[in-house]
Amino acid sequence: MPIADPLAQKLKSVFGYDAFRPLQREIIETTLGGRDTFALLPTGGGKSLCFQLPALMGEGLTLVVSPLIALMKDQVSQLEAAGVEATFLNSSLGVKETKARLADLHQGRYRLLYAAPERLMLDHWKENLLAWNVTRIAIDEAHCISEWGHDFRPEYRRIASLRGLLPDIPVMALTATATERVRKDIIHHLQLRDPAVFVASFNRPNLSYRVIAKDQPIRQIVEFVRKRPMDGGIVYCATRATADRVAESLSERGFPAVPYHAGLTNTERAQNQELFIRDETRIVCATIAFGMGINKPNVRWVIHHDLPKNIEGYYQETGRGGRDGLPADCLLLFSAGDAAKQTHFIDEITNDHEQRVAREQLRLMLHYAECSGCRRRELLEYFAESYTEPNCNSCDNCLQPRESYNATTQAQKLLSCVYRVRQGGRFGVGMNHLIEILTGADTEKIRRWGHDQLSTYGIGKELARSEWGAVGRELIRAGLLEQETGQFPVIAITDEGLEALKSRRVISLTKSMAKKKATAPRAGEIECDETLFDRLRKLRKRLADERGVPAYVILGDNALRQMAREYPLRVSDLKGVGGIGEKKLAEFGETFTREIAIYLETYPKVDFRD
Repeated sequence: MPIADPLAQKLKSVFGYDAFRPLQREIIETTLGGRDTFALLPTGGGKSLCFQLPALMGEGLTLVVSPLIALMKDQVSQLEAAGVEATFLNSSLGVKETKARLADLHQGRYRLLYAAPERLMLDHWKENLLAWNVTRIAIDEAHCISEWGHDFRPEYRRIASLRGLLPDIPVMALTATATERVRKDIIHHLQLRDPAVFVASFNRPNLSYRVIAKDQPIRQIVEFVRKRPMDGGIVYCATRATADRVAESLSERGFPAVPYHAGLTNTERAQNQELFIRDETRIVCATIAFGMGINKPNVRWVIHHDLPKNIEGYYQETGRGGRDGLPADCLLLFSAGDAAKQTHFIDEITNDHEQRVAREQLRLMLHYAECSGCRRRELLEYFAESYTEPNCNSCDNCLQPRESYNATTQAQKLLSCVYRVRQGGRFGVGMNHLIEILTGADTEKIRRWGHDQLSTYGIGKELARSEWGAVGRELIRAGLLEQETGQFPVIAITDEGLEALKSRRVISLTKSMAKKKATAPRAGEIECDETLFDRLRKLRKRLADERGVPAYVILGDNALRQMAREYPLRVSDLKGVGGIGEKKLAEFGETFTREIAIYLETYPKVDFRD
């Protein structure tokens, strides 16, 4: 007779699985043996089971430290459905319900308790934890304890005090994403004692990765979604306003979508999350507030409307796709303007160390977005994992390699500019200032520092500033230039770059991601800011409804498109807009210009000049 396997039996009887996923059994056996454990399993790797099943193998209570209410509710609901006595305590409960659950905990009813880290620090909780026969502590989303992680939460730092309160029980730290630096940080701050470390592969072979140049993102997202009529997915956005706008724009075009962000009420967030999880809406447009702990296995695609702040966050968010192991598509819409916005936010960070960390994280994210090699390899190498396959056959760069070109002339100009700046003074400058020198900009800094007297001043007018930025980033990637870290990151020429400059050797660079070539405009077409046009159209509809007239009676589309092209901010600027006579100017002029001004507080102007 085969020897009974209690773990396998419990796995089947409670959770319904016939076999463990990679590393699950090893992690479970280690924690059951009483040893501290660090486990890194990628999204969809089954890390929750690593503490849920051990909780059922003996007496006592397993305390699970979790960062989000939604995560607690989701896991407790799944456990209850499986017949496991589990509960959570958080701010979503009323006083009566909290007291009832506390009483049940004192009676030893539950096998698992989920709680937020800040709640554990309350004085009466220390007494409770001692009384509840806690036999194991599991810290979920453990990367939150590290300032080098993508979702640092200061309250996680206080969890270590539980070690002193409950010194003899094993502690388990679990995360789906962490670099080697973050792993060490987690182990240090949680005071794990000689932990067994388990690190699964970061490779998600069922995910495909693609980056395209952002150009009218609503149109690009619509085109993407239209090709996948039966599939649901997530659109990640940098701001709440963008999430709202994208959700509204998609819904108006026949693709029902709901927003999810911290600006909504708890009820609204819960409702929208429920709609998505129950497949009652296909699309959720969300900030990074959405995702951690969301266990929806059939997300078939993930779009990033904006550039993420760091690779770990990007990996975590793309990892929401294909958790069931079936194929899922990951699309990043990239523009240098997004990078500039992120840099602006970083500049506002007051802590020098945090600012330095953020700059380095953004630099690596930019490198990924603009790289010409296999994107899967880039992601895995970030997590110190090698990928030996020559072609992943599932990222854009492997499926359709980008062209290279002879960039010797441009490279020589930029390298020479860096060299002349450093030769003429004892300080370096950033990439933006170098580009201003090359393009012959007339700025106060250039005049004050005498950079208008350099031989390289104005020699690069043949390229736009954005094009020079792409050249500069490629030269950094090629090792000919380097960006020094610090509060004011400056560009320096490397030894290899100096050799290339002096030898005038041929330098090949990869072409930037080209925007899709525009087709010839149709007669009467007015190219404009489509996002602003949509916004003005909604305003027009509201005004029309108030007056009980068709929208075109207020203003025609031509007028709206012209405004969305020229961004008039004064009523007098509207006089040249076709279809706006004096009466309409007096009645609606201020309303429309105010709407444009509000829009420009969040979004930059688009240049439509040839």
